[in-house]
Amino acid sequence: MSNPGKLTVMSELRDRYVADNCSIKRALDVVGEKWTLLVMREAFYGAHRFDQFQSRIGCARNILSERLVTLTEAGLLDRVPYREPGQRERHEYRLSEKGLDLITVVIALMQWGNRWEAGPDGPPVEVLHRDCGHAVEAILRCPHDDTVLTARDLHPVPGPGAHPVSDA
Repeated sequence: MSNPGKLTVMSELRDRYVADNCSIKRALDVVGEKWTLLVMREAFYGAHRFDQFQSRIGCARNILSERLVTLTEAGLLDRVPYREPGQRERHEYRLSEKGLDLITVVIALMQWGNRWEAGPDGPPVEVLHRDCGHAVEAILRCPHDDTVLTARDLHPVPGPGAHPVSDA
């Protein structure tokens, strides 16, 4: 289905379906705001506590509080109580399974930023495979024949959850 040099479009079929349940829109409703992705970045880097997120990200405390609530309610972070000796109970934030699953998106966004937006000295962070020490990369791959894909190899079609446009 490869079409070198050209993107395959869904234009004719696309007009027959509404985007009311678009998976991209739903994902962006949860993580499509700058501070939210930066919270997730820091969670992947090992931050768990409010003060860690706040000092590393630098956003206002009220914004961070809102983002942590959003990510907890969406199931990306688990809110876990802890207590330091002599202190009141507080909460830290741990990546849930759903949150861990977002790492591919974060790595892909980092790769794009490293390629197109990095400064002259190169990327500020590299993510390495713990076992071999080499840089990781997010790759589109066909699960059927293991072929590595680019945007020009893709063919979008309506999925089972697509809602047809009403004729009414």
